[in-house]
Amino acid sequence: MTTKYLTGLLAKEMPQSGDASRTLGERLFQLAFSLVQWPWLLKSLYGGTKAEKFALLERLSLPQDALPHLGSWKADTYLLHRLVDEIEQRRPQHVVELGSGATSLVIAQALSLNGGGCLHSFDQYDPFVSHMREWLGEHDLSAQFHHAPLTQRDPAWPGLWYSLPEVPPVIDMLVIDGPPWAIHPFARGIAERLFSRVAPGGVVFLDDAARPGERIVARRWRRKWTSFEFAYEGAGTKGLLVGRRRRTSDDHCGA
Repeated sequence: MTTKYLTGLLAKEMPQSGDASRTLGERLFQLAFSLVQWPWLLKSLYGGTKAEKFALLERLSLPQDALPHLGSWKADTYLLHRLVDEIEQRRPQHVVELGSGATSLVIAQALSLNGGGCLHSFDQYDPFVSHMREWLGEHDLSAQFHHAPLTQRDPAWPGLWYSLPEVPPVIDMLVIDGPPWAIHPFARGIAERLFSRVAPGGVVFLDDAARPGERIVARRWRRKWTSFEFAYEGAGTKGLLVGRRRRTSDDHCGA
């Protein structure tokens, strides 16, 4: 939920009503959890050095002003480089992204340089969808951008989840960079709804994996999804969880 412009420090309020509203308990839990999580939230505002950003843009043959602002909730350069690594090595055909932003531009360009493939990007904030189309259009790039309001719930997880209009039946690369933590610290755990669509050998990236909420999510995923091999990468500012689906005949979801 970020564009090329400067991003505010506070999450934008989403239109909510009825069952699509956060409960009082969820709001109080989010407020209390922020007292624990604030050091990691501050780290989330850092996007990497200018040298790292320019190295990324040179790698992608993009102009140096293509990413005018990183940080302030945008993806950091470590995550962006790792996304390019995966696309260069695996050449995925269907990439699904939850939370549009700088990652969208980087993924779309990397796909165009490595045999094509399609990016399906979903964001809860409708104005950003048109902004993202314009941003990519400036670089002769395109992606399938969709407005996905936060209206869904899951009995296994608190918080609200995307109403996903169109999701590919097979996903080669899943990038989870939403919903924002302000919805609920554990809300990204609901992304496991899509794990059964991840192809053998496919990969899941969870951004902000150093945060306490995402660490709890990762522990639950490791116990439940035994068909994935998860590894934490701490070289970046925000932490990154990488899950690769095993290529085995007994691929399944654990209890």
